[in-house]
Amino acid sequence: MFFRRSKPPAPETTALDPTDGPALPQRLSPRSPGEAIKPTAAPPPPEKPERERSGLVGIISGALTFAVVLAIAAMIGITLFQRQVREPGPLAADKVVVIPTHSGTGEIADTLKREGVIDHTGLFEFAARFGGRPALRAGEYVFRAHASIADTLDTIATGRQVQHAITFPEGLTSEQIVTRLNDNDVLAGEIGDIPAEGSLLPDTYKFERGATRQQIVNLMKAKQREVLNQIWLRRSADVPVRTPAEMVTLASIVEKETGRADERPRVAGVFINRLNKRMKLQSDPTIVYGLVGGRGTLGRGIMRSEIDRPTPYNTYVIEGLPPGPIANPGRAALEAVANPSRTKDLFFVADGSGGHAFADSLEAHQRNVARWRAVEKNRQAPPDAVDKVEPGPDPATPGRASAYAPGGAPAANGTNTNAAFLETGAPSSRAFDASEGTRLDPLKNRSYDLGSPKTVPALAEPAPAQRGRR
Repeated sequence: MFFRRSKPPAPETTALDPTDGPALPQRLSPRSPGEAIKPTAAPPPPEKPERERSGLVGIISGALTFAVVLAIAAMIGITLFQRQVREPGPLAADKVVVIPTHSGTGEIADTLKREGVIDHTGLFEFAARFGGRPALRAGEYVFRAHASIADTLDTIATGRQVQHAITFPEGLTSEQIVTRLNDNDVLAGEIGDIPAEGSLLPDTYKFERGATRQQIVNLMKAKQREVLNQIWLRRSADVPVRTPAEMVTLASIVEKETGRADERPRVAGVFINRLNKRMKLQSDPTIVYGLVGGRGTLGRGIMRSEIDRPTPYNTYVIEGLPPGPIANPGRAALEAVANPSRTKDLFFVADGSGGHAFADSLEAHQRNVARWRAVEKNRQAPPDAVDKVEPGPDPATPGRASAYAPGGAPAANGTNTNAAFLETGAPSSRAFDASEGTRLDPLKNRSYDLGSPKTVPALAEPAPAQRGRR
């Protein structure tokens, strides 16, 4: 008898309880061969409420929309603002306007509106406060025709003020320079003391409205010290001046004797030669300074009695240099003294063309004088000319080195051939030329570029009305 073996019962399978710990292994249900194990799906996360999500998105979307609208509006506003501030203004022609000191933005806007530079004060103030420019400065400004608000603000903010200028010709005394400063109505303030003679450098100085007269004086002093130190360091070793002050003194005499740039070194050479030979300088301008000081001019001719009158500055009386300068020399005169022409000349006289004829002997000098007299004789004298005829050279001295013509030599009978003397030899009222600073001064009110040569017009003819009685 056959017995069928029964199969053993299949093991029971149980599903893992999610709450069960890892200690119990998971029983897997029997699977057919080749069947893959399927993972168990994780539970989905809890969903947020639909109302909360839609509210946040709305807020963000609204904020972005507002920002875009605001940006567009700002761009439009900036464009319109820039267009308005750059539009041509109402000013028909260039105009100078003074912005008073301590003016605020509103006061500046009112001033510009009153002067016709701008139309809209509010727009100007807004642009001034929020335009990103530097603070506005008081002063004197030139506003161009049809200048826009932007141009107007740039002009004031950058401080491009009107530049004024004052020119001091070479050869003015310090007192004359101070007078010229006081006559300038753009400068402010007062000058405490008259500067020392020769301490100022003649030049053209620029300044803005509101600058003081003392500031100009201080600037002239500083420039003179700077230039003098530079020239002193490169002076010739042969120049018989021991100090910078002596160089200024001699340069002031050279400055007063000639106004021609090409003659300065040669005139300086004449005076250097006379100093080396211990000859008196015999320079007419030193007589004038000894008589009137800083005034600088007599306004008439020099009398013979004044030639012989002893003063500390009269180089017809004293030997060597005077105690100080007789004017404020310029750079060119200082250069001429520091490096004079190498010449044997001891005399010079006017040649009738604005220059001078030079000579190294008294005989040659007297021939030059005769030629000058012929030139004078052929000229038509103006009725009010300042007489400049001079007496003859002193026989005790080898001659003079004046820029003006000396008279004739004494004749054999003791009388002088110069018409300035009476036949007995006594001096008449005719005199040297001392017209510096007067209407007849050929150097008066000279306006020049320091780099260019200066020219001097011919001197005036003697006036017959000033001749002495016979």
